[in-house]
Amino acid sequence: MKFIDEAKIQVHAGKGGDGAASFRREKYIPRGGPDGGDGGRGGSVYAVADRNINTLIDYRYARIHRAQNGEKGHGADCYGKGGRDIVLRMPVGTMIRDQQTGELVADLSANGERALLAKGGAGGLGNLHFKSSINRAPRQFTHGGPGETRELALELRVLADVGLLGLPNAGKSTFIRAVSSARPKVADYPFTTLNPSLGVVRVGDDASFVIADIPGLIEGAAEGAGLGHQFLKHLARTRLLLHLVDVAPLDERADPVRDARAIVKELQKYDESLYRKPRWLVFNKIDLVTDADVRIRRILRALRWKGPWFAVSALTGAGCREASAAAYRFLSAGKKPESRASRAA
Repeated sequence: MKFIDEAKIQVHAGKGGDGAASFRREKYIPRGGPDGGDGGRGGSVYAVADRNINTLIDYRYARIHRAQNGEKGHGADCYGKGGRDIVLRMPVGTMIRDQQTGELVADLSANGERALLAKGGAGGLGNLHFKSSINRAPRQFTHGGPGETRELALELRVLADVGLLGLPNAGKSTFIRAVSSARPKVADYPFTTLNPSLGVVRVGDDASFVIADIPGLIEGAAEGAGLGHQFLKHLARTRLLLHLVDVAPLDERADPVRDARAIVKELQKYDESLYRKPRWLVFNKIDLVTDADVRIRRILRALRWKGPWFAVSALTGAGCREASAAAYRFLSAGKKPESRASRAA
């Protein structure tokens, strides 16, 4: 299925039914009095988070959603039937905003979470509500209220604990395959990953976390270059970023230090809060070179890196288990990692 993480829709709640102006007319009952019932309320539009849905593709093609109008009131004190509500099922992690005001209408961050998108109009009052001692035969009634109409922007942000960063071909997809059961496409050309991938990393019988892989970033991504800028929003909910650095790039002219700085710069341009998230360096492809230690020390000195770092081979799995265990300990502790450099090789 094609992955769609943005959509724009219109929701129209139902109009309330009009009240009735009616009088009781039965044989042998003179001056029966008013008996006009109220109109039914209009149907409302709700959104519900459903963990069995993972894309907004349905809303890319079905853009207009209308709830049912309420029925008019009737005589004999009969009230109109209320309009049927409609429920729009969306993936967990969907953020709903009003297109005109930018207001956040709902953030569906948990399965089964329900949000009102458009409220149905109130039913009108029948003439039985207007009778009094001085007005025995009222002919007044009120019309049903209009239902709300809104234009909404849907944005899906995946729910993950850890996010992977890096250039195209840094080995992010291979890494997520090594630490989880996710199977994103892996190939020897850039931008192999076209859609976000989620995997569950298990570090014990009852210990696990969710990791997210997004398409690789390139310089200028915040301005729209490449593919990664479209998916940076999926890292907004993560608590830890793993920045993969290729210590054995195919292009001999590539500079891992310059590339690492470019990635950080793109994060800062895109979102300051994303830039300030805890970030660890993961040096990948150590199996392809014999001087991995020398290369890693040179990169660390050039970056003046004081935080945690790991040396791994996503292809052979070396160091991946240690990096995953450290990430789980950090997530479990709920605090910033120690400044002491960590290494797993």
